[in-house]
Amino acid sequence: IQISREYGQKYFDGDRKFGYGGYYYDGRWKKIAKKIKTHYQLKKNSKVLDIGCAKGFLIKDLVEIGIDAYGVDISRYAIKNSPTEIAGRIHCQNAVNLPFHDNSFDLVLCINTLHNFNKKDCSKALKEINRISKKHSFIQVDSYRNSKEKKIFLDWVLTARYHDYTKKWVEFFKKNKYKGDWYWTIIEE
Repeated sequence: IQISREYGQKYFDGDRKFGYGGYYYDGRWKKIAKKIKTHYQLKKNSKVLDIGCAKGFLIKDLVEIGIDAYGVDISRYAIKNSPTEIAGRIHCQNAVNLPFHDNSFDLVLCINTLHNFNKKDCSKALKEINRISKKHSFIQVDSYRNSKEKKIFLDWVLTARYHDYTKKWVEFFKKNKYKGDWYWTIIEE
């Protein structure tokens, strides 16, 4: 867990026990980029921010379909190892204090990142997502629906600091006035 939370070479490209076990571009985000563009009715040059973008593979695929996409991540290793064609689009930044003006982006994404903060910083990050989004946002967080799933999750988790049952997450979103869409990452047998 300690090594994984450094978000360095071992997390992204080291042994699987530390994280990804090798995170390289394989085109898996292409279909998702197209679905994002369609679902959120993004136009050519719509501005999108991916918070916790890792090596920026989704950004690459969004840019290829005409979206003006950017990313932030805390991993200098991931940014350094991002595709050369998106150089300058990813910045080393923490999501609790984003350097963007209010309503800067047509869509703000935060996929499997928010739960890596403690609860207090999750609240701050949600408020930042609301602040910089003109209209749309989407987050995905680690969660579980029952005690069996929670046990599986606790045996698996490497980086999440705040996690909860789906119903508790929904309460948390409402308490923090989060106005966007959400989904869960649930580990099942």
